[in-house]
Amino acid sequence: MVKVAVLFSNYGPYHISRVNALDAHCKKIGWDLIGIELARYEKEYDWKTDTNNLPFKLISVLETIPLEEVKPVYLLIKLISVLNKVKPDIIVIAGYFHYAMLATLMWGLWNNKPAVLLSETTEYDVPRSKWREAIKSWIVTKYKSALAGGNPHKRYLIKLGLPADSIFLGYDVVGNDTFHPDNIKHLSRPLDKPYFLSINRFVAKKNLLFLLSCYAVYRQIQGEEAWDLVLCGDGQLRSIIEEQIDLLGLKKAVHLPGFLQQHELLPYFAHANCFIHASIQEQWGLVVNEAMAAGLPVLVSNHCGCCEDLVIEGVNGFSFDPEKKEELTQLMLKISSSEVDLQAMGKAALLHIENFSPDYFAENLIQAIKTCL
Repeated sequence: MVKVAVLFSNYGPYHISRVNALDAHCKKIGWDLIGIELARYEKEYDWKTDTNNLPFKLISVLETIPLEEVKPVYLLIKLISVLNKVKPDIIVIAGYFHYAMLATLMWGLWNNKPAVLLSETTEYDVPRSKWREAIKSWIVTKYKSALAGGNPHKRYLIKLGLPADSIFLGYDVVGNDTFHPDNIKHLSRPLDKPYFLSINRFVAKKNLLFLLSCYAVYRQIQGEEAWDLVLCGDGQLRSIIEEQIDLLGLKKAVHLPGFLQQHELLPYFAHANCFIHASIQEQWGLVVNEAMAAGLPVLVSNHCGCCEDLVIEGVNGFSFDPEKKEELTQLMLKISSSEVDLQAMGKAALLHIENFSPDYFAENLIQAIKTCL
């Protein structure tokens, strides 16, 4: 029996959906699956995930200490101990940046256990330097295969030296059924008005001050027919965002419900008219998957890694340059006018995202594992 270990920093709702599907596929072919997470808690992603009654075994290296508070040496000692006990035949590792992920790769090389890389990095996420890329190339080529988010991520792995035929797609998926319109439309309306929806951590790369500036111009042009704007989330820029809302005279039109757990977000997805993701830097943008799974038209920054694979221009939404205010403003005017068939665009979004399901993740990860074997 092949024993497969899947290592994430922390198992949140996305990871549970994916690995549940993977476990079902593994059981069909007689493989044993074990989930490993570095920590049960992370400050950056404050998920309240129910890990009881999972169909697979999940081991938390750190059960009570948040990942950000642990000393590296202590985490590595605990991690190596877990790996030595589990003794996986194949290790699936989420990324190569965190020191613990690198240590897991090294453990695999030392014990002659092949590793599969889960990657959602594109060439243009951040400025690149030659020496860093050389080191990264050395690391990446130590993996036997990879599961990438989409086509931009695959191209970057090829550039780093991983053979094209060892790279599969489907890493970035969510549990689509959770967000399906049939399952959430009965939820109470959070607003009695039409609204744009955006869900982010309140940090600089999410480009929320840009979004607010575009929205202010949109509202001036659209007048009384303008939709409201809901910004779900929280973070270090909250006070600055609140000041910007006040300065632009948008307090009655922009709503800040705060950080919400997945089930608390569902009413907002259920009754929004359009979803906006304006990030200046985003490796993928899973919240776009969620919005499309809820049957929403999407306006997505072309700096988001998901844009190429998920957005079909004029069919399920539109892309825009997150540095050009006029582009997003005009799209907001367009999408909230009678010029666009919102219902048809939402149905197209729902249809397209069905291709990016947990089963898609599982089937292609199985292929990546078989490539190692």
